[in-house]
Amino acid sequence: MIYFDYNATTPVDEAVFEAMSPFFCQIYGNASSLHQSGRRARAALDEARHKVAMVFNVHPKQVVFTSGGTESNNLALKGLSALLPASQLIVSPIEHASVRVPAHELAWAGWKLLMPRVNEAGLVDLEDLERMLKQKSGLISVMLANNETGVLQPVSEIARLGKKFGAFVHTDAVQAFGKISVDFNSLGVDALSIAGHKIYGPKGVGALIVREGIDLMPVLTGGSQERGLRAGTENVAAIVGFAEASKLAVENLSLTNRLGEYRDQLENGVLALGGQIFGKGSPRVANTSYFAFEGIDGPKLASRLNDFGFCVATGSACSSGKTEPSSVLGAMGISESLARGAIRVSFGKQNIKSDVEKLLSVMTQCLLTMGMDTACI
Repeated sequence: MIYFDYNATTPVDEAVFEAMSPFFCQIYGNASSLHQSGRRARAALDEARHKVAMVFNVHPKQVVFTSGGTESNNLALKGLSALLPASQLIVSPIEHASVRVPAHELAWAGWKLLMPRVNEAGLVDLEDLERMLKQKSGLISVMLANNETGVLQPVSEIARLGKKFGAFVHTDAVQAFGKISVDFNSLGVDALSIAGHKIYGPKGVGALIVREGIDLMPVLTGGSQERGLRAGTENVAAIVGFAEASKLAVENLSLTNRLGEYRDQLENGVLALGGQIFGKGSPRVANTSYFAFEGIDGPKLASRLNDFGFCVATGSACSSGKTEPSSVLGAMGISESLARGAIRVSFGKQNIKSDVEKLLSVMTQCLLTMGMDTACI
């Protein structure tokens, strides 16, 4: 098997697993307990919070541990909106479902939901965004890197506009962290979401980084964990693993150079086969390529590649069971027929150059058997 779906999830790094292992059967106390076992768990939790804070250049109290990107996004939108009277909520049309769905829930609760235009290169139209902001807006949410195209949004500029018009700004940085340098203060946002399983950490853990002075309304209520912002006994093993993965993600950023070479190698091959690459003209994370061939069904091509041992995606993993074409490509103005052929290849640290060569060779044969014009091949 050759795995090309690192944007969906990553394997746990051996160093991360090693850091976690004592907290399953040896240091297993509840971090809220006052006895020795509980205090050891609390010390590990505090150390993990400091590690994550250092990575994002923030104070530890700004780090709220969650169960992952979905919960972080929900806490950001619902927790920030609860501080304000209902007004305009601006969310880009290319957001992950964990932002889009809460945004629609807020619309049902009285917020006016607006979505700025996105150009064919996958970038949010800043002029359209500023036009919307001239009407009273309370909250903006725009992702840092798109999970399908890999396109990077001008979040620092969006945050500047938000500040100018008095709106809170949240960014979903789940797909960006570990692929580019992410500094919370440099971005200028009020809240930022991250997840462990995208950076060779465990599933089921993540964090929301919140600007100092903002007191969110909690989504999960009950106990006083996470300063009352996220009730429930902390998953110390997962949090320790997440902190270690966060540290390693920053240390290993140079990996992106190699992954960028693989992406370019793949895309040169795709173009030679007559394919179209989405977002190619925009700044992107180095590991992601999203493409299609006119007249070729994406899920069928992905299935055939799977038969040959290649794991690729047809879009975001959370929508893989649906038959509708990508809403991201729809927002970019891509035709439905071409969007239905979309394939996403996302590279990770286990990939090597020959993996790309094998994929291109097998994909060429698959396209021939699926009836693609041989003149294109």
